[in-house]
Amino acid sequence: MRKLISGLLAAMLVLVGVLTFQVIRDGGSLHGGDAPAAAESAIAKPTFGTTGTDLSGYYAQKLNWKKCGGGFECSTLSVPLDYANPNVAAISLSVIRLATKNPVGSLILNPGGPGGSGIDYARAAEIVVSDQLRAKFSIVGFDPRGVGKSTPVHCFDDKQTDAYLAADGSPDTQNEISDMIRIDQDLAAGCAKKSAELFSHVDTVSAAKDVDILRQALGDAKLNWLGKSYGTFLGATYADLFPTKVGRMVLDGAIDPTLSNYELALGQAKGFENALTRFVEDCAFASDCPLTGDTTHGMRRIQRMLDDLDANPVKLADGRMFTQALGVYGVIAPLYDKEYGWPELRVDLTDAFAGNFETLAASVDYYTSRDENGHFTDNSNDAIAAVNCLDRPDRPTLTQTQATSVAWKKIAPTFGDILAWGNLGCTYWKAPATGIAKKISAVGSPTILVVGTINDPATPYPWAVGLAKQLSKGVLLTFDGDGHTAYRAGSECIDAAVDTYYLTGEAHSGITCKDGP
Repeated sequence: MRKLISGLLAAMLVLVGVLTFQVIRDGGSLHGGDAPAAAESAIAKPTFGTTGTDLSGYYAQKLNWKKCGGGFECSTLSVPLDYANPNVAAISLSVIRLATKNPVGSLILNPGGPGGSGIDYARAAEIVVSDQLRAKFSIVGFDPRGVGKSTPVHCFDDKQTDAYLAADGSPDTQNEISDMIRIDQDLAAGCAKKSAELFSHVDTVSAAKDVDILRQALGDAKLNWLGKSYGTFLGATYADLFPTKVGRMVLDGAIDPTLSNYELALGQAKGFENALTRFVEDCAFASDCPLTGDTTHGMRRIQRMLDDLDANPVKLADGRMFTQALGVYGVIAPLYDKEYGWPELRVDLTDAFAGNFETLAASVDYYTSRDENGHFTDNSNDAIAAVNCLDRPDRPTLTQTQATSVAWKKIAPTFGDILAWGNLGCTYWKAPATGIAKKISAVGSPTILVVGTINDPATPYPWAVGLAKQLSKGVLLTFDGDGHTAYRAGSECIDAAVDTYYLTGEAHSGITCKDGP
């Protein structure tokens, strides 16, 4: 059934804030060996003496590494729940390492999200990092605060998450609007109740401060970082806070930090529309393409399928209703990966057009980390909401959202209204935003390499251009291709440029790499 070989979708949630995905292009399982033990979910008192705003106890920590399968070592790290009051309470970060002999330092990975597991990403080190880099650096992954095996934020149970993902994403009646508001309010209330202490402290600035404590605990004088998608925002935030601690930093699939949630969501609506158009154009050359006619006809056929699901959801074999929102997930996610995702989407659409939505539903379950028993195997659907609602203060009213959905539908007919309604979720959040959209310059840092893909559906290319210009020593590397992020995605030119930068510190502006070797 599946043509997309095993990979990772860090977060996929259109109903709250900006939609961000990260798909790993790989040829094997990410979950080999034993998983590291989950960090305690409870908020704890710091185990070392600390008073006032003193962080010395946290910075003095040593990681106690234990073997955890597949040649990896695992440990946990304590960080303050609240950096304004670090002596009051601490949370745990789960950390994993693939060590090498005589390393020049650590290379810390972050796959994006927010909500993506750096533990799972590091498990795929043989795929996501070149042989050259693995020989020189110890590869390190961690689950950021609120995520996965670190102290996690919890909002919904499995049944509630099912309902949330399936909820109408483009309400056009008063009842549908009321249902959307109710479920957004329920999510906000669930986070505030189930993670009362944590949910207001999972912002990116706090996560970046955690990274510096991790850097110190690893014994590294400088931070070497590979961040993709949201990981570019986390990395850039770190660079702005600790510019002199930056070593070699690659930001691939960049987010422009000056943009509001409104602007990010509009950019993604356009990006997904462009990616779907390119998929339809490419489909005409495939023997298994289910679309007929020209590109306009193909786009309308997919839009008609989604509209039909909106009016008449389809009952699946397990009793669930397959809705328009789930259909959108199933169409969008494969657009992240041309090599494997596009062929998968052709198969899924062939079955769907014939009235069989089981294949598309299986793809959606895979992307949203839902197993065959209906259990969501990670908390990424909760974490993305919690982080995004703290990072930017967008709080649109219902009237503003309705107007936006109409305007965006004209700009991006397939996805515009759904992405517009997604911004409403943070309006009901139970904690004020602590971050703002702002320029990040990281004055005092060394060269930072920003990688942008011209047809990236989730982080449009202009965002990479914008971030590279803001950074005081930003250098832009361009991939003229499709898919979300570029390093280790099939371009030998991109891979060589990134590896050279990590190994030598050299990065040259103005380089554009074409699709393919």
